[in-house]
Amino acid sequence: MSPLRYNAYGPWLKQAFGNRVSKVSVDGGFTCPNRDGTVATGGCTYCNNDSFRPAGVNPRYPVEEQVQRGISYLSRRFNAQKFLIYWQNYTNTYAPAERLRSLYVRSLAADARIVGMTIGTRPDCVEEEKLSMIEEVCAGRYVCIEYGLESIHDSTLRRVNRGHDFACYVDAVARTQRRRIAVCAHIILGFPYESLAQMKQYAAVLNWLGVDFVKIHHLHVVRHTALAREYEVKPFHTFSCEEWVDFVCDFLELLEPGVVVQRLFGWAPDKDLIAPRWKQSRAEILLSIHRELERRDSWQGKKLGKPWSPAAHVPDSVTG
Repeated sequence: MSPLRYNAYGPWLKQAFGNRVSKVSVDGGFTCPNRDGTVATGGCTYCNNDSFRPAGVNPRYPVEEQVQRGISYLSRRFNAQKFLIYWQNYTNTYAPAERLRSLYVRSLAADARIVGMTIGTRPDCVEEEKLSMIEEVCAGRYVCIEYGLESIHDSTLRRVNRGHDFACYVDAVARTQRRRIAVCAHIILGFPYESLAQMKQYAAVLNWLGVDFVKIHHLHVVRHTALAREYEVKPFHTFSCEEWVDFVCDFLELLEPGVVVQRLFGWAPDKDLIAPRWKQSRAEILLSIHRELERRDSWQGKKLGKPWSPAAHVPDSVTG
């Protein structure tokens, strides 16, 4: 297959660390402030955390055991040689700083092949004390904070019960970037309250924010969520696979070439997923995106007038 036409995460990892790197998911037993009543209850309307929890990841096990189990599996299955700790479930800075410090330090010390970590969290849960602690704990290692943006539109954020606004996100990203900590933006495209034109605006916002990475998800309707109940009463359109391939290629053309794309679509287990239900495998979806970019003779950033090179770009915040 010809070289990729977008800045993909796999090649970036290999360039940054010199070997195959895999993420090891761990669960610290956290919750979210829009679940426990601090800012709201019920959580985000689309979220069923169990629908994206990797098998075998359970907060009942000590973090060291979770790491060792994950590394054992990834070494056998993918021949991974280096590892990133991935704090994935719920809001992974939503606890006192000293508890977070203990968990982070223990996870990083669990295996000599660990080169850093990624922390999934919300922009309203990153006080300066916690950023200072993360900076200290990860000194000499790679660290990325993955902030759930989900939508750039405050009207959507209110409807999905996020409990923060877009200005909060901008502030968190700016404070994190001042410390030269890498930032990944997590976005969801396909909310029924937004038009295609509004969704394409996300690319310009990501460019303006100057994030290092992005995870692009299409909207899932999963069981046991408020969104599923909304869908049951009044079904709304969700992307077909063919529509998504076309849209995500449009989106990539508007995205700065230096932004590393960690994900191009979401995935949920069949037992949890209500809509959309695509018949294509993950590999087939990626191949379709690649072929559509080739068909267009297009690439990430083309509509910005940017040239393309297949070489991965390592952000300064990583090498800094």
